[in-house]
Formats: sequence, C-alpha cells, structure tokens
Amino acid sequence: MIRTLYGVLFLGAGIMHFVQERAFMSIIPKSWPFKRFMVQASGVIEVVYGALLLTNKGTRFVKGTLPAFLIAVFPANINMALKPSKLGKMPLPKWVTWARLPLQWVLIKGVKKI
Repeated sequence: MIRTLYGVLFLGAGIMHFVQERAFMSIIPKSWPFKRFMVQASGVIEVVYGALLLTNKGTRFVKGTLPAFLIAVFPANINMALKPSKLGKMPLPKWVTWARLPLQWVLIKGVKKI
C-alpha cells in the first residue's frame, strides 16, 4: 500500500516538473544556476522512482537513494515557504508551504516501510 502511494506521488510529481516547469523553477533559490536543468533532472528522478515503485522493481534502490534525494530538494521547499508561491496562477496559502516542510521528513521516515 505505501509503495503504491509513494509510486503515484512521485510519478505524478515528476510529471508535473515538465507540465509546470516554470512554477518549479520559481521555487529554486535565485542564486542557484541551471534552474531548468535542476527541475528537469529532479523530474526525471521522480518519474523513475514512481515507475520503479509502481512496477515493484528496484525497490531497494529507491529505499537507499530516496532519503538523500528528498534532502537534496529540501532547500527549494524552504525557499517556497519563505517567498510567495503559486500553483499555476493561484497563490498558495503560507500554511500550505510551511506544512510541506515537515512532510519531507515524514516521507523520509516512511521510506523504510516501502
């Protein structure tokens, strides 16, 4: 059940990196270079994670690497909480962007249960 949930979550998030590329680029700190590459690379990684989990292949690989990936993207989540963010054209409430921060740690802890 958790494996499928993570699979759907990461596959969907990965696809959204390409559908809403500009929105994902906007949450990367301004001082960081290669924003488009980072969005596309992280999108590919999330699609791969999602596909592996949904097909029940490479689960050990996902369990071993997903925590590091979630830590690597955490600065973008912090930046998203600190500055006004939008989902498409709709502004996200501050409580949503701040609530997302502890969710990263819940996802990291949940990897053990995949």
